[in-house]
Amino acid sequence: MTPVVVAPVRPSLLLGIWSLTVREVVRFLRQRSRVMGAFVQPILFWVMFGAGLSGSFSSGGQAGASYLEFFTPGIAAMIVLFTSIFSAISVIQDRNEGFLQGVLVAPVSRTAIVMGKLCGGMVLSVGQALLFLGIAVALKLSGVAPQLTFPTSPFVWMEIIGMLCLMGLSLCGLGYAFAWRLDSVQGFHAIMSVLLFPMWLLSGAFFPLKEGNWLTYLMYCNPLTYAVAGLRHLMVQSPEALKALPPLSLCLAVSIGFAVAVITLDVVMTHKVKV
Repeated sequence: MTPVVVAPVRPSLLLGIWSLTVREVVRFLRQRSRVMGAFVQPILFWVMFGAGLSGSFSSGGQAGASYLEFFTPGIAAMIVLFTSIFSAISVIQDRNEGFLQGVLVAPVSRTAIVMGKLCGGMVLSVGQALLFLGIAVALKLSGVAPQLTFPTSPFVWMEIIGMLCLMGLSLCGLGYAFAWRLDSVQGFHAIMSVLLFPMWLLSGAFFPLKEGNWLTYLMYCNPLTYAVAGLRHLMVQSPEALKALPPLSLCLAVSIGFAVAVITLDVVMTHKVKV
């Protein structure tokens, strides 16, 4: 009697994405020092710069909005930026520990591997950003920071979450692209440290766009500028403060295009690897 050979069942794309996403989240939550470091630093930035510069900083065309209100979307973007980028360190760690090689030879789509990594980082970054915004709302309601304003419509908050997710997905993809080419955590930290702060500072998160300034051209070339501007469109309630920003439609178009570009690059790089 001829033995029957049963072919291995290939997991679905969604199952692979879900499994790797959950692994990223669990791995992060087990590292308490990483959790504290990723969340406390932006809070300190928000308190020190928001309170310290609110009386002396002119928002330059952002009339009608206090500096703390102007700065809050920038801090949310900072949380997403740093958490998303540094979540890609797990790619290097998984390669050095042999886990990545095991996943690459498993009957799982390479696209699922990429999306699982990116979705895991996105969940972490957006979760921390929403926790920060929740604290800011609580400070507003308690009277500690009365100058803050937030939208009251749940639909607007859903749009804010969507913008944060789009930002997190694209930035995770950017970090993945660098991590895939590197085999040293120290080297990744060195490159990202050079890239991250200029990317954040030139996004309009810390200071507004000013026409006629040479930095303005660099800011318009920065894809994070449009993500921050889109987030500010949704969060800042003063119409006067939004006049100097790019239109929301342009912000969405650039953010979506950037996310598609980096995810496509990540998928192509991952598919080229032979194990």
